[in-house]
Amino acid sequence: MATTAAPAARARWRSADRGTAIAFVVMVLLFAAAPLAVYPVFLMNVLCMAIFACAFNLLIGFGGLLSFGHAMFLGMAGYVSAHAAKVWGLPPEAAIALGTATAALLGILAGLLAIRRQGIYFAMITLALAQMVYFFCLQAPFTHGEDGIQAVPRGRMFALLDLNNVRVLYYVVLAIFVAAFLLIYRTVHSPFGQVLKAIRENEPRAISLGYNADRYKLQAYVLSATLAGLAGATKAIVFQLASLTDAHWSMSGEVVLMTLLGGLGTIFGPAAGALVIVSMENYLAQLGAWVTITQGVIFVICVLAFRRGLVGELARLLRKPL
Repeated sequence: MATTAAPAARARWRSADRGTAIAFVVMVLLFAAAPLAVYPVFLMNVLCMAIFACAFNLLIGFGGLLSFGHAMFLGMAGYVSAHAAKVWGLPPEAAIALGTATAALLGILAGLLAIRRQGIYFAMITLALAQMVYFFCLQAPFTHGEDGIQAVPRGRMFALLDLNNVRVLYYVVLAIFVAAFLLIYRTVHSPFGQVLKAIRENEPRAISLGYNADRYKLQAYVLSATLAGLAGATKAIVFQLASLTDAHWSMSGEVVLMTLLGGLGTIFGPAAGALVIVSMENYLAQLGAWVTITQGVIFVICVLAFRRGLVGELARLLRKPL
């Protein structure tokens, strides 16, 4: 019985991997061709938010940890990256790396405090820490308060790629997104990712098997914070601006919305959710304050009609994980 079940299971896994690979290639090709029809700066905003949403999904979708403070990593990394590029004169790759490293360090410090609690208590601690970071960004001299850091130079990446060329900049951002996406995919399908899922499903049982649940959750939190910082640092270079908007608590709520809308615990869902939300903010901007109400209505409809999110429902129909 076992000998017949094992080949069937392997065949299902190969089929799922093949479907995921096809979906990944289609996604990359669509993004690669998109600048021919869509404004590249808008697409770069989508890609940056997609990295942010995928990073958040790694934490909540596969680790079961709800954070209400992920904007602190996005915002702080953006400020450090912008300051390093404008004031210190660092090249863009060094500025982005420094901003990402800052988010990783902040993730370690925040994680050591927050991981001690679970559920709503964990979420409230992350929110409190994020508010502390927000007010630090508001008061710190190098952030320039409500004005933010403006006119950030894009420079030349690796002394070869002129990022002042919008097309070149777009494909650099696309490459960063693809690298982050593949890292998350590999992490989720690694032994570490499987243990993380086990902790999400039944933490006491995972602990009884000898796994240090707090250590795994801390590692997931730091990795998620690092990737969120990568999104913020890249975004600051793209838009030549670092502002309080990215550190505000509403950004933490927005990434929750992106993840739930696209599909919690799916690989492609957060990217799809980011595309939908950013598109709504861009194309419905003329509605003013009604944009938020419109987003709320659409979110309620999607929650009622697509309980698993857009990609989650598509995966259910295709009977393949996405």
